[in-house]
Amino acid sequence: MARKLINPPGTEAIYQQWQFSQAVQVGDTVWVSGQVGIDREGKVPTGIEAQAKLAFENLKGVLAAAGASLEDVVELTTFHRDMKEMPGFGKVKAVYFPKDFPAWTAIGTTELALPDLRVEIRATAVVGSGSE
Repeated sequence: MARKLINPPGTEAIYQQWQFSQAVQVGDTVWVSGQVGIDREGKVPTGIEAQAKLAFENLKGVLAAAGASLEDVVELTTFHRDMKEMPGFGKVKAVYFPKDFPAWTAIGTTELALPDLRVEIRATAVVGSGSE
């Protein structure tokens, strides 16, 4: 099976500068790199809920570029700067995953790629496995 790099329009600079793809697809499986709460202009909103929402939106965009959706996500791994922010993160996560929950591991960390980032979300999806 061939490996396909997934880099939606607008992520070319990340691919070149940081030297990684937003996702890699082999067959129906898609491994999505960590998505963070940065908008297309490079701005980071304040607060865990705003960042989590933007990170989930970025995740949705990468999945769509691979022909998948959030319903196809089978595993999430999230990295948190402050585990005390889990209630706020969980509130946002519940909007994006209201049922048929994927496997999930939440990890506390002291740093992410940029000092203002509060959360990073990576995922594995199997295209067509969701109920959509």
